[in-house]
Amino acid sequence: MTNRAGYPCIALPCSASRLWLIPQICLGEIVTLATAQELPPAQIFWRGELVPVVDFGAGEQAGWRDSRTGSGLVAVILGQEGQSCRFWGLALRGAGLGVVTLAGAEPEDLPEALQDYACAAFRLHDTVYQIPDLAAVQRAIGEGILVSPEAAHGHQLEQ
Repeated sequence: MTNRAGYPCIALPCSASRLWLIPQICLGEIVTLATAQELPPAQIFWRGELVPVVDFGAGEQAGWRDSRTGSGLVAVILGQEGQSCRFWGLALRGAGLGVVTLAGAEPEDLPEALQDYACAAFRLHDTVYQIPDLAAVQRAIGEGILVSPEAAHGHQLEQ
């Protein structure tokens, strides 16, 4: 039996030039943070966990904080067990957040469009998407490459 509705994926705008597409099952939640800060925090508290936040759009024009609402968005991604963090956050910047259903579409492979921490790139309905290497991002977080060393080692808060 085939799934005629397609497979739902979440489009996550990471920067003005980076739009990730991940399986819906990898997304824990999209968190709205009320803040006066223009930059995303290095870490957030989410469901009793200290979660490091990666920001691929730092220094770009695609803002993180919406000046109209006074808030910014962080996507919480489910990590692999046994790594430095069980969950990690992705600061969302720019346009393109939404659900994309991969049903009956013929994507155009774009290997020349690959960016850091992506394992594939393709065009679908005139939009270029990156398929992130989530395990590589999580390893880089643990190594302190994508976040500050103190944010890299999230831990469960004491009850």
